[in-house]
Amino acid sequence: MDPHSRLSQFNQRAPKTGPFSPSVRFEPTQKVTLDKYTKASSSSMPSDSPLFTSRPIATNSRVKQDEQFKKDMFLAYVNKAIREKLNGHSKDFDDLVDQFSPNKSTLAPTVSSLQLRIWLSALSHVLSRLERRHAPLVEAIVRLPWSTMDAVFVKSYIVFIGMLISARPEYLLLVLNRIAMGFTYQSGLLAVASNLESSTPLTRRVIYDRQHALLEHLLNLVPTLPSSLAPLLVRNFPHKRQPQAAHVAYIRNLLRVTEYCGELSERVLGLIVDRALMVDVEIQVELEELEDAEPTDSELFEFDPFDTIVGQEGDSSDDEDVDDDLSDLSSDASSDNGAEDTPTDTRHIHDMVSKLDAILRLVFDHFYKLHSSMPTVLVPSSPSLHPTTTHDRDPQLHEPHTLLAIQFHTLLAIFDRSILRTFKSRYTQFLLFWYASLHPEFSDLFLGLLVDKALFGSASASGVERAAASSYIGSFVSRAQFIDREGAQRAVKVLCAFLGAHLDAVEAGNAASNNHSVFYAVVQSVFLVFCFRWRDLQEEPDEQEVERKIWISELGVVQRVITSDLNPLKVCSQNVVHQFARIAQATDFTYCFSILEANKRAPYPVFAGVAPGSAGPQELHTFFPFDPFKLPRSGEYIQGVYREWATVAIGDEDEEEDGYEDEDDLIEESPAVDDWEYGQGSSCIPITVSKRGESDDDGLGASFGGMSISPAQ
Repeated sequence: MDPHSRLSQFNQRAPKTGPFSPSVRFEPTQKVTLDKYTKASSSSMPSDSPLFTSRPIATNSRVKQDEQFKKDMFLAYVNKAIREKLNGHSKDFDDLVDQFSPNKSTLAPTVSSLQLRIWLSALSHVLSRLERRHAPLVEAIVRLPWSTMDAVFVKSYIVFIGMLISARPEYLLLVLNRIAMGFTYQSGLLAVASNLESSTPLTRRVIYDRQHALLEHLLNLVPTLPSSLAPLLVRNFPHKRQPQAAHVAYIRNLLRVTEYCGELSERVLGLIVDRALMVDVEIQVELEELEDAEPTDSELFEFDPFDTIVGQEGDSSDDEDVDDDLSDLSSDASSDNGAEDTPTDTRHIHDMVSKLDAILRLVFDHFYKLHSSMPTVLVPSSPSLHPTTTHDRDPQLHEPHTLLAIQFHTLLAIFDRSILRTFKSRYTQFLLFWYASLHPEFSDLFLGLLVDKALFGSASASGVERAAASSYIGSFVSRAQFIDREGAQRAVKVLCAFLGAHLDAVEAGNAASNNHSVFYAVVQSVFLVFCFRWRDLQEEPDEQEVERKIWISELGVVQRVITSDLNPLKVCSQNVVHQFARIAQATDFTYCFSILEANKRAPYPVFAGVAPGSAGPQELHTFFPFDPFKLPRSGEYIQGVYREWATVAIGDEDEEEDGYEDEDDLIEESPAVDDWEYGQGSSCIPITVSKRGESDDDGLGASFGGMSISPAQ
């Protein structure tokens, strides 16, 4: 074949290099289809079905672009509104404020939490440009019910508030006041709950946790915040007549604040103690008298207000009573004025007792939480009242002990400032009683403060405070199980030394000794301690003198005291006097019944040195600080450290029969307190004197069971 022919086989082969020929380049190729790979079910669907409408694919980048575009639009609007407000045009600014303003009828936000987060993100860029004229916007944001919204918005809100305070510190008080109000039980959350976006119900515990999270965040940003927060916490404290749940919720929140803000510990603890005293002074009846009364709902059903679902609390009848009874909701109202206007009905007293019991239980739990975290420090192996100093201990234990000591000194300062000067309190002082039991050093410090006040007369101590401190010494040493033999003897020795010095001054004609109120208070304390601790006031007998009682030498002044012209057996509380006379006779210490018999015909001693307003006999008769603790819930903390009279009372076999007869006659024929003449026109609160012969089972505890600071009913 001709190699140049068109039909040559060489023309059937494509060239290895170079461009394709025009005929080959534009030759139509065969169309490849996927029909044979299509599912059989898809062949029945028409090609023009609307389900196959083509749409752009939403990639992550496109979503981010849309979000950024929306943020830019919000930021542009915020910038315009802020700028126009300064120029006098407030329409856009008012619209912006309305975005954060809740609905007037439901108090719920008018826009979604997602949109509110975008607004907050936009506003975070212009915080430094906010001026005083923009305050309505900030106030609307602060009033927003943010703690009831979803968790994502809560996190954004806390960050935004931190940025706001950092840029504009002048709004700190506004934010702190809102936080303090958020700690209260009635914090405006009832109407909001029904409009929550989240389907999960919120409890008050969640709401309060969010308030604390915001406060902790601000504390990290503003170191000086505690000084601004303390007055707001005082202002929002519930009134003493508000329901128990209101006090429990607010006090628990305050105690939690002290856990992450130690600077507020003293202020918060002092505030709680002061409010507890206001409730305490209104309980001036024996709790046994309330046994027949109808218990309140809080006594029948124990519930934690933190576990209640927001919006489902319902209306409480207690709230209505509070609105009807209160004429002044200020928590700063004087306790004295409140006591005069307090209704004396049984229901009111029941409410006060339950409320005080709940308050003290919260404080005891708070103390115990700190105590239980460091048990090795608080349970010394030696019972001595002078333990090894912290410098000799393990250095790792020094810091926990220091924390406990700081807490105790705070409580001691509160006692000196408030509790010691309140004569009608029955239970609040047991906070000191229990805390002193945690460590021997604490009980020594407490007794040291009382001795300094009572016997050495600090410059700031009045006669009333000195007499009260003397009563505290006698009651504390008598009732505290953690005061050992050596501690009881040391306290009695100091008291007896004071009595001897006072008698010496009287015999020498020293004019400074004319005011004998402190003397009588100290004598009554010695009598009381002797009744409870007479077994610990004896010297260790020798082997040859086992059967003989040898008293400590300082007790020798007691015989001189009871036979002096001051006649303390006539002036002191007759319950204490008669118990002391009986026990002194039964233990062969001294005999007092002849003096008591003569006192029935003797006039009541009047001393010109007892000035009006100082501690007179009426205070001695009505003030026993550590009488039996009868509150059921908080009483669990006192049971293990409290000495009951039944455990130390003398048995019948230890007493002589003639002593029974003489003492019975004296109690039955002793003049009533109301018949005594004080010579100064002062009134005395009578006390119940139990008669020894009424019951054989009562023993010596009958009279002490009748001692009370409560007025006779």
